[in-house]
Amino acid sequence: MRSTRRLTLIRPGRVPYAQAWDLMRQLAADRSAGRAGDSLMILEHPPTITLGNRARPENILVAPKELSARGVDVVQSDRGGDVTYHAPGQIVGYPVLKLSQHGGDIGRYVRNLEETIILTLGAFGLAGERVPGLTGVWVGGGAAKVCAIGVKLSAAGVTSHGFALNVNPDLAGFAQIVPCGIDDRAVTSLQALLGREVAPAEVEPTLLRHFAEVFDVDLAPAELALADDA
Repeated sequence: MRSTRRLTLIRPGRVPYAQAWDLMRQLAADRSAGRAGDSLMILEHPPTITLGNRARPENILVAPKELSARGVDVVQSDRGGDVTYHAPGQIVGYPVLKLSQHGGDIGRYVRNLEETIILTLGAFGLAGERVPGLTGVWVGGGAAKVCAIGVKLSAAGVTSHGFALNVNPDLAGFAQIVPCGIDDRAVTSLQALLGREVAPAEVEPTLLRHFAEVFDVDLAPAELALADDA
């Protein structure tokens, strides 16, 4: 039986982090006030380092001037976690959900995000894993992270931020940081794991199908002219 819970799917394209964050906050405010239902943004960011609310500045390994010269933005975010890196070739997902309608437990919510990614990897013949005590999805017995997760829960019980699945980003960009503050594990991508070219457009439909299954929602695409394709 199909779910009767509808979730608005927003695909703005490649969007600067600060611009997407502004939209996310507006969506969360509307959801908190009952002006809108649940939504999910699926997008890419240009090269950006973000710091979560537990980030240590020393986990950025390149000087600000050099990052600026490379065209890498640095943003202090209000999500959980430490330092992470965004770049084209990731599928970034920002679910804005009323948590009480999705189990009411933030730990369960994060596990469901991980389950969505694990099922997506499985569809490509890859074994995604959880690592006890760590957030995200890993491969190779926890040797390498393929998907980072960092979320926020508002006082009104609405989620924001989310996950970043590495499909085919330039992995050299992660050398600019200590990813998620973990210095003894690698970062990888679907392309590296599969040993062939793979683009986000190939992976996204599978990811969305599994998100809908795990969260028991129907996805309703919305048009939103916000992309920055420059």
